Amino acid sequence: MTIEDLVGTYNIIGSNQDEEASDYTGTLTLSLDMNYRIKAKWLINDSQEQIGSGFFKDNILVINFSYKGVDHNIYKGVVVYRCINKNLLDGFWSEKHGNPLCLGEEQCFRITESTELLN
Repeated sequence: MTIEDLVGTYNIIGSNQDEEASDYTGTLTLSLDMNYRIKAKWLINDSQEQIGSGFFKDNILVINFSYKGVDHNIYKGVVVYRCINKNLLDGFWSEKHGNPLCLGEEQCFRITESTELLN
């Protein structure tokens, strides 16, 4: 798999970095910058936008991300995805100020033309 294979938009299902592992859904859009680094943009629960940048090697995608919380503070973290194939990413993540005893989890499913027809 190449980094170009990852470019596209994915539906995501995840759980937060807390003891309750509260669920969320959203989309993840991956693109490449001029240096072939990953640019990421998440839209979580149709309201929270997160952005990130990262790199890809040996079917592992690592992205540093940040977002502005409802309290207007900036939060940062890192997500690591195992790229099962170009349509399925399986990951875990952690934020700097999240619960250190927990990890968030996220699965990403590529949105294809047939996926859009189902919606």
